[in-house]
Amino acid sequence: MTTNLPEFSTQIPGTEAPLEMLAACHRRIEAQCTSLRRLVPHLLAHGADDAARTAAISLMRYFDTSALHHHADEEEDLFPALIESMAGSDALCLREIIAGLTADHRALEACWRHLRAILERIAAGECVPLLVDDVEALAVRYEHHIEREESELLPMAARLLSDADLARVGRAMRVRRKIDEV
Repeated sequence: MTTNLPEFSTQIPGTEAPLEMLAACHRRIEAQCTSLRRLVPHLLAHGADDAARTAAISLMRYFDTSALHHHADEEEDLFPALIESMAGSDALCLREIIAGLTADHRALEACWRHLRAILERIAAGECVPLLVDDVEALAVRYEHHIEREESELLPMAARLLSDADLARVGRAMRVRRKIDEV
């Protein structure tokens, strides 16, 4: 392959710092979107060669597990913790943010399902087109979603959640990932 595709080597903070871990996960999502974008011209130039098949497998592994864990971390743990901690004028704003981000998750997952079907065929060695528009639908939607989380949700969470709330979120993240507590 003419360009390197990012892998899973980026270190991320642990579940003891759940907000930082969520932000670091955003960098990994962006790296995977970059890989997906790079795969489009690679397939045109080289077809479903070993590098393309390996990239497709890595992308499927990431978006089938880590990205879904990230959505669950937010919807099942962070969002409820924030709602419980709501006070005053934050309540309406927070509910709107959470509703929008949850809808984004469903739209992202739908985009992913479409791309996954194509990547599955590439991973099997089929030379099928990976359309720029399909890739951009996912990548751009993630860019906007991440921007909203980092500019609105995570700062609000840092302000509203207590250390005990964050510890509960971190524990739930460990359970979801089957990480043994130390």
